[in-house]
Amino acid sequence: MEKIEVSTGVWLLNIPEHSLSILCGCPPDVVKLLLKRGLIHEKKWDKGLWETGPNAILLSDIAMQGGKFANLAEFPILQMFYRQGMIIPGHPGNTGRKPLLIGMPPQLTAVGEYLFRGTYGLENKDEIIACGILPEIADEIIRIKTAFAFGNIRKTEDILEMVSLTSGECEIRPGLLVKRLGINRYLFSSNGDSKEINLNLEEGETYVSPVLLEYHNIQREYFSVIHIGEGDGWNPNKPCMSSIIIFQGKIYLIDTGPNILDSLTALGISVNEIEGIFHTHAHDDHFAGLTSLVHTDHRIKYYSTALVRNSVMKKLSALMGVPENRFMRSFEIHDLKFNEWNNIAGLEVQPMFSPHPVETNVLFFRTLWDNDYKTYAHLADMASFDLLNKMLLKAENRTEVSEKLYHQFTTQINKPFDIKKIDVGGGMIHGEATDFISDSSKKVVLSHLSRELTHQEMEIGTNSTFGMEDCLIPSAENNIRRKAKEWLVSYFPDAAGNDIHMLLNCPIEALNTGFVIQKRDTTAEAVYLIITGVAEMIHTETEEVTMLSAGTLIGEASALEVIIPQWTYRARSIVNALKIPLKLYEAFIRRNAVFSDVARNCRRAFFLQTTPLFGEMVSSPVLHSIAPHLVIRSIEKGQRIDNTEDLALIVVKTGCFDVLIDSKIVDRIYRGGFFGEECVFFAGSSLMHAVALENTDFYLIQAHFLHNIPIIEWKMLQTYERRLSSYGNQNK
Repeated sequence: MEKIEVSTGVWLLNIPEHSLSILCGCPPDVVKLLLKRGLIHEKKWDKGLWETGPNAILLSDIAMQGGKFANLAEFPILQMFYRQGMIIPGHPGNTGRKPLLIGMPPQLTAVGEYLFRGTYGLENKDEIIACGILPEIADEIIRIKTAFAFGNIRKTEDILEMVSLTSGECEIRPGLLVKRLGINRYLFSSNGDSKEINLNLEEGETYVSPVLLEYHNIQREYFSVIHIGEGDGWNPNKPCMSSIIIFQGKIYLIDTGPNILDSLTALGISVNEIEGIFHTHAHDDHFAGLTSLVHTDHRIKYYSTALVRNSVMKKLSALMGVPENRFMRSFEIHDLKFNEWNNIAGLEVQPMFSPHPVETNVLFFRTLWDNDYKTYAHLADMASFDLLNKMLLKAENRTEVSEKLYHQFTTQINKPFDIKKIDVGGGMIHGEATDFISDSSKKVVLSHLSRELTHQEMEIGTNSTFGMEDCLIPSAENNIRRKAKEWLVSYFPDAAGNDIHMLLNCPIEALNTGFVIQKRDTTAEAVYLIITGVAEMIHTETEEVTMLSAGTLIGEASALEVIIPQWTYRARSIVNALKIPLKLYEAFIRRNAVFSDVARNCRRAFFLQTTPLFGEMVSSPVLHSIAPHLVIRSIEKGQRIDNTEDLALIVVKTGCFDVLIDSKIVDRIYRGGFFGEECVFFAGSSLMHAVALENTDFYLIQAHFLHNIPIIEWKMLQTYERRLSSYGNQNK
């Protein structure tokens, strides 16, 4: 056996005697990681592409780790089927064996359903009609799905070999055993040789991105398009096709591919700055970053048609193993109407159905300016005109709806726009640049590629680089300073307007990546308000690193009390920050609030900021809205707390608890640890109880103060599932 580390939390286990290469772990962009490491090679075949690569997958017991999906098997399976040829008739890679999927029953079920939804989307006509689609259109969508599936929509278990580790040990090939040693720990053994695989990430670790990005300080214009992804799921050097629209200084994403937070950080954008996302469809290269958007302290607006939203919800629900309404709780849902201009606070968007294997809409944007509109078209994913012609106009089972759909779609996407971004990935389900050879748009951007543009394509359109910004309407106001005012007003809602303007008259500084804003053991020179971008708080002794979002105040404790900080604060991205002198900030507080109350509130907010639950991407205004409602309690060593009366989250201030379900210890928590998370989700008594291992102080936080803070809810949910899993393992 040969065990190769691919990246953090990902391994490749090669077992030649059994003709197996097992991919252990499936984080976002894992195929690109394999390509980067040289673990996938091209082979010669006279009829097309042929690649090597893994032919089996070991699933993680945990659906998410480090804030990212852990079982994104869609693209690895596609690589096996189509690039290795395991499903292509007559291909040398098609030996009759199916790809192997190994895992615990819950994950096999979840990933099987996720793969089905990622391949076909909504399953039947009833699911489509439930989205408000007319029956005759629903019939056409089913016909198109079936055509893309070569006439046969198959369940996942029909095309994959599923190996369930029900008993904790299984013989996956004659003489090859795999044994589960614990959560995410497996032992493979054959003929006296063995290798242990540990899929767990350590505290503070996350899955790495294969793509290295340059840092930018983007402009917040009135209406502009920022290109943040021109690749596809196979391009190891470029993020997947995506864009950002800035409208009146607000930031909107179009799709959310793998490792989207890395892209945002490179652009100097905090996830807390995202106003909304426009979504085209549920394929992983446009979908995998969705849970990253809950790493924020507010619900981001979600814009798509009900048809696409339901397809996305069902895939996300399957992958996460949570009810569909979990998705609804994490985002603010706004359904768009097909073929109409939907007005989003002055930005108009028109979605149009795009024939594709899963429910997809291309998107057209416009806003009124001068005597006309400024426009942008985002065409991902779309099939070539040749394929649409065969599927909609020449198919034997075509209908009148087929012909109407063809002419409506091709007419609309051929209209000229100021900027038109096109999927030209080719093949069965992507577009061709030659379809737009006569396009009269002012700028055509060719995207969704794993290769460079051909000379012919260069004559049709242009490529773009990460962070390139096309300004359609420049801003006449300073959107950075306007955003600073919004943060200050949300932080100090009762402060006098003239005093807010006093602070706003302080300088705004652009801090480069890595700039030390405040050094530990050194008195702060000023209070910094992070207006845009991402900062980090570092404690070298504990090796803790906390990501800080836009809207965070740094140095506040030094202004309110004589405190020498024990943390170092750095700019993680390019940061725009309002620099407020300490004395000016102190005077502002004394003029607008009771100083002692604000100081106490600041201490509590800072404590929350240094905990794993509240520290990441929760802005100062949110922390300060929670801090006044913390209730301090104490308990002596050996005492038990059930949390049945207070129905609140318990956060340890000092000391230590063992957390138990029945008599089984499922966790041990120290400063910043918590339990009682069920009270937040289920509004009932806690399943768990805790026993103090020493004299312990803790805070109570009532559940309603934590609702509608997505990142906190998701972290509690992950902790809850981990504890239930620990309890279940002990009962086996």
